[in-house]
Amino acid sequence: MQRNYPYYKKVFEGVPKPFGFVDLDLLDENVGRIIERAGSKNIRIATKSVRSTALLKRILHRSPLFCGFMCFSSQEAIYLVKQGMDDIVMGYPIWEPSALSGLAELIRQGKSVTLMVDSIQHIEHIERIAERHGVRFPVCLDMDMSMDLPGLHFGVWRSPIRTTADAGPVVEKILSSRGVALDGVMGYEAQIAGVGDQYPGMAAKNMLVRKLKQHSVKQIAVKRAELVAMVEDMLGAPLRFVNGGGTGSLHTTTLEHAVTEVTVGSGFFSPGLFDNYRDFHYQPATGFAVEIVRRPGDYLYTCLGGGYVASGAAGKDKLPKPYLPVGAALMSLEGAGEVQTPVYYQGEESLDLGDPIFFRHAKAGELCERFNDLYAVSEGKIVEQISTYRGDGQCFL
Repeated sequence: MQRNYPYYKKVFEGVPKPFGFVDLDLLDENVGRIIERAGSKNIRIATKSVRSTALLKRILHRSPLFCGFMCFSSQEAIYLVKQGMDDIVMGYPIWEPSALSGLAELIRQGKSVTLMVDSIQHIEHIERIAERHGVRFPVCLDMDMSMDLPGLHFGVWRSPIRTTADAGPVVEKILSSRGVALDGVMGYEAQIAGVGDQYPGMAAKNMLVRKLKQHSVKQIAVKRAELVAMVEDMLGAPLRFVNGGGTGSLHTTTLEHAVTEVTVGSGFFSPGLFDNYRDFHYQPATGFAVEIVRRPGDYLYTCLGGGYVASGAAGKDKLPKPYLPVGAALMSLEGAGEVQTPVYYQGEESLDLGDPIFFRHAKAGELCERFNDLYAVSEGKIVEQISTYRGDGQCFL
């Protein structure tokens, strides 16, 4: 079935706006393509890009390649374990003692929860909590995968561990500790996975980004292989996992022999930002609809609400995208507003007061922070309402 404006308008006829939705057919198509692209690597699901336990379970059960989750907060990890999930890697360091105490209790229960670390300070702090609770925390060493050039830091600011020399003392500290055990290593190549290289009207910048990516991919592979070799030599045994990548770097990260698993999140929903990548394309599986409530001028339609702007450096690419009808566009001087969003549209569809305009959020899971549930669509009809973290009464960050 063609996913055009009449299709979704008919599906959601009579549903009060605003609302969020997920097209299960397109979601399943994306999941299948990600499994195919992963090859023989395991896939760890990035929960921050989904934020719905029902959808996390749906994805997890599609293939034995899905090995677990990468979570963004301790409270979230505890919640997911209570929902029957396991094998959780914390994507970011946890410092709050009460949060670490909660995770210690999960480990006492025999659950698999791995903490992220990148400094001796992290280890010493975790050791104190471990001793207090009589547990040993599995930890994952996070190595920075950014590339530095004269006048340019190509990547994001994550771990202070930039080289194997930086990693050595931290690994030694872990190996000498009775409160932590080295479980895995990871490096997130954000400059590959999270940077688009096919923006409309930006040919020169696109070309520069592609060249930087090509150079960075080679550097990353060497860097990660050297880290794994050093760590496993010091450990005297293979690591349980070596994690890397993201949706935007599957095609390169999966080629690395040292990598055992890749993390994927945004590709399941394929939000607006992911329209700007040259090497892959997934289906737009989620979106939201707002209602036309004004007609202030010819070809102008003002909607109620819609200002669901994504996180990150402020820019037009973080605004939600008018999706359907095709050709609808935001007004450059107003953008998407807290209580009203004007849209310009001059096309074939006849729009009137009360009609929906369908949008796609710029980033993936943040959409679920706006709605208690998503209407799930399959084969031209609503088949269920799927609860989000918000709908479950959860707010983790």
